[in-house]
Amino acid sequence: MAPIPASVIKVGHIDDVQELKKKKTSQIPERFIRDTTERPTLDKPISYPCNINIPVIDFSKLVEGNRDDFCKEIMKLRTCCEEWGFFQVMNHGIDLELLERIEKVAMEFFMMPLEEKQKYPMIPGTVQGYGQAFVFSEDQKLDWCNMFALGLEPHYLRNPKLWPTKPSDFSETVDIYSREIRKLCKNLLKYIAITLSLNDDVFEEMFGVAVQAVRMNYYPACPRPDLVLGLSPHSDGSALTVLQQGKGSSVGLQILKHNTWIPVQPIPNALVVNIGDTIEVLTNGRYKSVEHRAVTHKEKDRLSIVTFYAPSYEIELGPIQELVDDNNPCKYRRYNHGEYSKHYVTNKLQGKKTLEFAKIKN
Repeated sequence: MAPIPASVIKVGHIDDVQELKKKKTSQIPERFIRDTTERPTLDKPISYPCNINIPVIDFSKLVEGNRDDFCKEIMKLRTCCEEWGFFQVMNHGIDLELLERIEKVAMEFFMMPLEEKQKYPMIPGTVQGYGQAFVFSEDQKLDWCNMFALGLEPHYLRNPKLWPTKPSDFSETVDIYSREIRKLCKNLLKYIAITLSLNDDVFEEMFGVAVQAVRMNYYPACPRPDLVLGLSPHSDGSALTVLQQGKGSSVGLQILKHNTWIPVQPIPNALVVNIGDTIEVLTNGRYKSVEHRAVTHKEKDRLSIVTFYAPSYEIELGPIQELVDDNNPCKYRRYNHGEYSKHYVTNKLQGKKTLEFAKIKN
């Protein structure tokens, strides 16, 4: 993971939301209470003119379907990328027992005593470990969320001191799970390349040894979900993000479409995939990353397991030449991906503001 300045603010014990929940108080600390313009309007029904469920891709039809099924699913994938930037993937080929195991070890980790979890602190200068990321000032509002993040690939990103010894099968499960998600990302990028009429290996050849990280998010129930956010609005700096929503969790993920926050209803055993800033740049804005956030629930906790998949930090990126023409002139400059990653983690989450780094100024 790219380094961040030593001036980053370390979140204290008093800001651990699981510890706050244990106090069983209805009082929300000021540090979590959002300005009125940022608060989620959870009591208002969503007014949206069409089906508000994000689209679903049947991955098995891409991998082993007949020609007609394959073509239909590719067209659907193109629509997902062009119009939504988000989609759910069913029949993804990952063992459902493995999905249960990763949720189990994640929950076991979050349920450990605070003192145990604090053996793996999110140290200033990184976005790995336990705590809250993207916090840079004492007056910055905090998310109602505890995070545990780890760098996975390339291997040099791993900090062995941050890999917990409890639960005993944590490391093995994360490794097996991450290998499966990595295969899924590689395959999805092949099919996304096909939707753009590009060679199916264009992204894999360009990315080098892809960077991969995992972040587990735990959102305890909140007595006043109308005052807080589980996770601030942002787009992802990755190429692809794969999110597993914990079984039995509250609906918390929301995406911004036509200035309306739309909840993503979990489909059992499906994975949520979204386009990151990197794909927006590479496609010259044809496929856009989408702003999203998490909200909390008054009675239900929520767990999510998020994998970020991105090019090697050494790679120079810019719009793919075939996707730049007179009708779609170049919108983004060329840059080093490591520099962008560093820029991303040294700024707090503010919608799509970090992508300004790459935009060509008019």
